[in-house]
Amino acid sequence: MDNQLEFARSVVEMAHSCGASEAEAACSISDRFSVEARAQVITKLEQSTGKTLHLRVFVDGRKATLATSDFEPSHLQAAIAQLIAGARHVAKDAYNVLPEPVAVDEAELELYSSELAARDPQVKIDEVRTLERRIREIDERIQNSNGSHVGDSITNVSLANSRGFSGEYRATRASRGSSPVATDGSDKRTGSYGTAARKLSEMESIDGVAQTAVKRTVELFGARKPPTMRVPVIFERDVAASVLSDLFAALSAGNIAIGNSWLTDRLGDQIGSSLATIIDDGRMVGALGSAPFDGEGVPTQRTTIFEAGKLRSFLFDTYYARKLGAVSTGNSTGGGVGPNNFYLKAGSQSARDLIASTKRGVFVVDTIGFATEHASGTYSRGARGFCIQNGELAYPIDEFTIASTFGDMLAGMDGVANDLRFDGAVVSPTFRVAEMTISGG
Repeated sequence: MDNQLEFARSVVEMAHSCGASEAEAACSISDRFSVEARAQVITKLEQSTGKTLHLRVFVDGRKATLATSDFEPSHLQAAIAQLIAGARHVAKDAYNVLPEPVAVDEAELELYSSELAARDPQVKIDEVRTLERRIREIDERIQNSNGSHVGDSITNVSLANSRGFSGEYRATRASRGSSPVATDGSDKRTGSYGTAARKLSEMESIDGVAQTAVKRTVELFGARKPPTMRVPVIFERDVAASVLSDLFAALSAGNIAIGNSWLTDRLGDQIGSSLATIIDDGRMVGALGSAPFDGEGVPTQRTTIFEAGKLRSFLFDTYYARKLGAVSTGNSTGGGVGPNNFYLKAGSQSARDLIASTKRGVFVVDTIGFATEHASGTYSRGARGFCIQNGELAYPIDEFTIASTFGDMLAGMDGVANDLRFDGAVVSPTFRVAEMTISGG
């Protein structure tokens, strides 16, 4: 596509000519590369260009959507005509409108890396083989793997609508990771670790990824089931990020609007401790969740959700903002509400400091299962980790459950580490909750 934005505008015009009152076209074209290896054997090698058009049409308060990779004009014309005919059978909804046009800040977000775009494919193939070799060199118990991978993408996003908005941006993303398999006698363990960033220079090194992946694989050998108890629980930063992912659903205006969140009607309440400051920021320079505008052309922004434990805001797209009498926070995915850079504000101490200041507790390094509920706010997950005794990781533990409520976890947050790293859309530093239930043996 020589002029992707012009194409998006032409699709909007096409929808108008077919009878749409309003229309929005979002076009994404992505060049992708991915390679996977086991030992020195390349097990997967993919290079592709993917293109997608997402179209929303509005016909007198009725909305219909189309997603297609067929950009041929005559085929599009027929599909759009059919889409608009179908829209006439959808129930009217007064909140089904496009956002009012707002100028997008021209600030440079540094989403694109020319160095990454110019990287030779052979370099990436050599890199994944190096990663596989390093995990075996670090620990002789690593005899196999579920694969190491290296990948990147260059994506162009263009969006236009019938209210006069048009914008586009280009972004890069690179990743590397490994999933070793270790054997110690009759015991077998698997683990994984990866890194991702907009620029090569911002990713963790090959050796750093290999070291962490191996550590996560072998550190739980000899794990035993802990006793049932109520103790402080420290969530390692990647596990902490999964807690925030679960929390995000309760903060989405889509769930607030239908009362499907434990936070409904609690705006302004003091819910968490003074350490619980949670932010969503789509304007962070170079971050993976950043973009100049969201999935419907609304400028992204920084939104403080919890400020020192007080609930200040939910996260909105245009539809739910209108429905709840609010303003979009620039969190539309084009079909719902999603995170930009959603994170817990870092503290000043290290994760090691948190452990050292815990006389008896549990350090969680992995969770399994999905027993969390954003309507009631209950939290329960299977977990793996370490028993903490006198400020030290005493021994590995497995086959236990951690349980509480999100409200109690936020209120009980009494320690936040400084290891925040923006390697995803939802991230967190390591944090400690003063007391949770551990269900073990």
